[in-house]
Amino acid sequence: MLQKTVLNEAHRELGARMVDFGGWDMPVQYTSLVEEHESVRNDAGMFDVSHMTVVDLNGERTREFLLHLVANNVDKLKVKGKALYTAMLNPQGGVIDDLIVYYMDDSFFRLVVNASTREKDLAWIEQQARDFSVTVTERPEFGMIAVQGPNARDKVIGLLQESDRAAVTKLGKFAATRAALQDGTELFVARTGYTGEDGFEVLVPQGQAVALWQSLLQAGVRPCGLGARDTLRLEAGMNLYGSDMDETVNPYEAGMAWTVSLDEGRNFVGREVLETLNAGGVKRQMIGLVLDEKGVLRHGQKVQTAVGEGEILSGTFSPTLKKGIALARVPAGEPGDVSVDIRGKLIPVRVVRIPFVRDGKAQPGILAE
Repeated sequence: MLQKTVLNEAHRELGARMVDFGGWDMPVQYTSLVEEHESVRNDAGMFDVSHMTVVDLNGERTREFLLHLVANNVDKLKVKGKALYTAMLNPQGGVIDDLIVYYMDDSFFRLVVNASTREKDLAWIEQQARDFSVTVTERPEFGMIAVQGPNARDKVIGLLQESDRAAVTKLGKFAATRAALQDGTELFVARTGYTGEDGFEVLVPQGQAVALWQSLLQAGVRPCGLGARDTLRLEAGMNLYGSDMDETVNPYEAGMAWTVSLDEGRNFVGREVLETLNAGGVKRQMIGLVLDEKGVLRHGQKVQTAVGEGEILSGTFSPTLKKGIALARVPAGEPGDVSVDIRGKLIPVRVVRIPFVRDGKAQPGILAE
């Protein structure tokens, strides 16, 4: 039996094509993947992300616990509502999951972790929390809607009660606050997302999730499926757990060095391995690829470089660039001329800096001169 979010019937009423996504019955697209993708790049689109796992941590030693649990340093979180992207690692330095940590107060932090890793994440967090007397509470009673695009914030703010609009308008990136809809429904509004566009991820009580979805529809926000979410996040150079990283991959090999903080005095899980790798170098690296010829780059295709063979991790046809793009893991070193094995033929590709797209536009060097 597939699990269903509270918005499942709303998707079906809109004619969404539903698929099994990690055990959840989720919409992959409603009309056209490209149209949904372009709505987010140019206006506002929304995604049902109620399958994501929300976990609240409470206790006097919660900050101390998170300093141990994750690779980034939660001491950076000094203002209530501020958020931090990071990863939980195993003792070998592999990525158990990537997640967002929100600082609520000195004894209360909120985590949002991936749906597909829910059971192992909760088991790991609970196991590690015992030594710190931290209470771990999953919050399945929330629905979650991501509203993304250059006009997304205005459309959400227009639904809020007047007294909350100024605070939510001023909300900085990677920060969250509480607010309420005009009918009094309480929300947790975070200026985060997985598309490379501005917008909000909104936690709403399940009983009011359908009403919020309908209000957003009436405000002109386009419903978008997992297909567009994947092309958007890949254009933005954002990793997908299970495709681009897992427990056999360390953050340096996944292009996530910026999420690791090797500051003194903090002994987080996996630190010793990362210190050794940081000093001596890693054997593999993540690179961005663009295919200028016709064709699509796909997960699992072999990549030939001057320093050895690698493979495509995430690949797609970019609706914004009108080209094939991919993230690939290849041996460390200068890759030189690179080609990809597409149906037995080696096709040349260009190595580019990630992200491919920012603020709706191709980054410098992405489009061939």
